[in-house]
Amino acid sequence: MDFFPDTAAGPVTGESDTLDKPDWDDLEVTWGQGGAKSFMKQPRTVQEATDAGFVQVGSSVCGENGVYNGIAYVKDEDYSVTLLFDVNGFIAGIQHGIPKQDADTTGYPSEKIQPPMVLVEDRYVLTAYFTDPNTICSSGRTRSVFNVEGTGTDLWLQTGNTASEVTLIPYYQTGLNVTNWTEGKCFPTMGKHYWYNVTVDMDCDTFYPVFLLYNGGKLNSFGWALLTGLDSVNYEHPIIPALGVSA
Repeated sequence: MDFFPDTAAGPVTGESDTLDKPDWDDLEVTWGQGGAKSFMKQPRTVQEATDAGFVQVGSSVCGENGVYNGIAYVKDEDYSVTLLFDVNGFIAGIQHGIPKQDADTTGYPSEKIQPPMVLVEDRYVLTAYFTDPNTICSSGRTRSVFNVEGTGTDLWLQTGNTASEVTLIPYYQTGLNVTNWTEGKCFPTMGKHYWYNVTVDMDCDTFYPVFLLYNGGKLNSFGWALLTGLDSVNYEHPIIPALGVSA
């Protein structure tokens, strides 16, 4: 499953003198080649979410569960796309959830990827933030800031059992050169894939369930990659050759 903040060229900031920092001015999920179930736009305020049929799940107090920051909303009890909003009702992140009863049946996720998958209430969750996790439950964003920043400013992946354990993902592809992210294939209309710490003879139970996508050297998407069978219109089921990594 992929998440597209819908990037466009923006003002030059930070890491590069030649590449523009992307503006994330939308939020779409699920890659596809046309049709109603591809690049599905998601609400970016609580008001838009409730108007679209999303309902709040878990605690209504931001961060009260002690596991992730944000107030969670889902539609039709489908936790594959769980939107996280800050204390002011603006988009702050996104989450994937697997019901514990499904995990108990399939044996996924393996203990070797817990975390980043963390048990909270009745489900295992993967969490990504688009705004600073430290401010989501304190100050949040104002309408004027949201209007300027759009979906967010950066991509943080939660790597531990609490929202304080996160990794900031580089905006620019060159920033991955000194990391354990492994270059994969460039898939048309998706981008250059990066997988975490992938090796030829690795234990599949340790396969990291997140991938990154870069276009023109800039981060424009990311996705969850889950080695189990799950049922939702939000999931894609790529053919095996599409998952190959560079030699």
